[in-house]
Amino acid sequence: QVQLVESGGGSVQAGGSLRISCTASGRTFDSLTAGWFRQAPGNAREFVATITRSGANTYYADSVKGRFTASRDNAKNTLYLQMNSLKPEDTAVYYCAADRSWSASLKSGDYDYWGQGTQVTVSS
Repeated sequence: QVQLVESGGGSVQAGGSLRISCTASGRTFDSLTAGWFRQAPGNAREFVATITRSGANTYYADSVKGRFTASRDNAKNTLYLQMNSLKPEDTAVYYCAADRSWSASLKSGDYDYWGQGTQVTVSS
C-alpha cells in the first residue's frame, strides 16, 4: 500500500507562484509513476501533469504547459509541482497520484493511489 500526502497549497494573486509537494510512504517511490490532477468546484477531476519513475520524462496538460513544472526527488520520496504565472482558473484542489505501471498516464483511472488533496486559490 502507498500513502500520499500533499502539502504547500495556499492562496496567491494572479501572476504569482506556488510549489506544492507530495510525500509518499509505504513503497519504494522510484517504482511508481506519478501524476498531478486538479478539481475545481462543479468540475470533473482533470489531468495536470505526469512524470515517469526516473523523472526523465514529463507530460503536461495544454492549459499549464510552460507555466507548471513537475519534478521528483526519489531519495526524499517526494513529488513536486512548481506553478508559475498562476491564473484564477488554476484555482482547484490539487491531488497527487501514483501508479505501479511503467508508463505515464493522463487518465485518472489508471492511478492506484491518491493523496487527500491540497487547495490552491488564485485571486485576480
